[in-house]
Amino acid sequence: MIVHRRAVPAVLAAAALLLTAGCSNDGGGPSGADDSSSPGRTAPSSAPPGQPAEETPPAQGSVKVVRTVAEGLKSPWGLAELPGGGLLVASRDDGTILRVDEKTGKKTEVGEVPGVSAAGEGGLLGLALSPDYASDHMVYAYFTSASDNRIVRMIHDERKPAGERLGAPDTIFKGIPKGFVHNGGRIAFGPDKMLYVGTGESGETGLSQDKDSVGGKILRLTPEGEPAPGNPYPDSPVYSYGHRNVQGLAWDGRQRLFAAEFGQDTWDELNAIKPGDNYGWPEAEGRSDDKRFHNPVDQWSTAEASPSGIAYAEGSIWMAGLRGKRLWRIPLNGTEASAEPQAFLEGEYGRLRTVVPAGGDRLWLVTSNTDGRGDPKDGDDRILELKVG
Repeated sequence: MIVHRRAVPAVLAAAALLLTAGCSNDGGGPSGADDSSSPGRTAPSSAPPGQPAEETPPAQGSVKVVRTVAEGLKSPWGLAELPGGGLLVASRDDGTILRVDEKTGKKTEVGEVPGVSAAGEGGLLGLALSPDYASDHMVYAYFTSASDNRIVRMIHDERKPAGERLGAPDTIFKGIPKGFVHNGGRIAFGPDKMLYVGTGESGETGLSQDKDSVGGKILRLTPEGEPAPGNPYPDSPVYSYGHRNVQGLAWDGRQRLFAAEFGQDTWDELNAIKPGDNYGWPEAEGRSDDKRFHNPVDQWSTAEASPSGIAYAEGSIWMAGLRGKRLWRIPLNGTEASAEPQAFLEGEYGRLRTVVPAGGDRLWLVTSNTDGRGDPKDGDDRILELKVG
């Protein structure tokens, strides 16, 4: 039995005040809980002036698979929900984007992203919609090219024929180190309408501590790909450093950023991100007594997690596990875990890649069994709709 050890340093609480705006040998908890036996939500006794007290979710949560939304996806990675309905899904190995009708499961090819060079963990990875998508119809994509990892944006025109709905890509940021492993790839627009980017150190561990490199970092960019105003280092896109391979990005209800990343052989991490902080890699993996490094909210053995996407819903972070083949629930009190993490769906759907909020108590969950490291079953890969609590 692997012992689970939580890290809850006091310095994490400071992230609430400052955010205003790689794989683990990628090869638990109970599989479910009855809401009726869970304690009710409680509110802490104090809160910042002018803000209501934060509610702490129950220690025990629940997950119900409502339905299978779509099947037969090949190496799905990034997912973005269209405001008018429909899900865009990136195929890592094919370099294509599909539109999935979330009601019928019908799949329509939107187009192929030119320049994708898929190998190992690289290929077409994260997707994000412009904050002004309703007017500009821009889709952002992170992908591995022949020379680097880069971010492009493309106009998505649903009036055009299937397969021809993507405009020519406009490269907004390039030069992110690439490798057979540790390519990062998650992108997301934050509440401040800036683009946040999770990168990997591409197997060169020294890049993570080098603030002049964009490898092993979280970057914060304008929608045009420039260093965002207010970044901790002048004229630099670097937002935080000392990461190994950032795979998940999500904000809670108070606009605080969390990130999941692969450890090496010992500890995978969920971190609360504070601008300019050092998260330790390669000097530290998991919790450290070295005060130079920001300790994780929580940590897992690489067999239990190998985390990929994360999402925030119902007071908790939900973290997809690849090698761990489970969905973790981490209930929060501010930027600390308020109770032991709880595992769901353990082994039921294989490797889990991406989890995205679907509104309220619902999540979209994407499996990853056709990525060369899984054991595909009939129907893989899938998008599932979950109800969580």
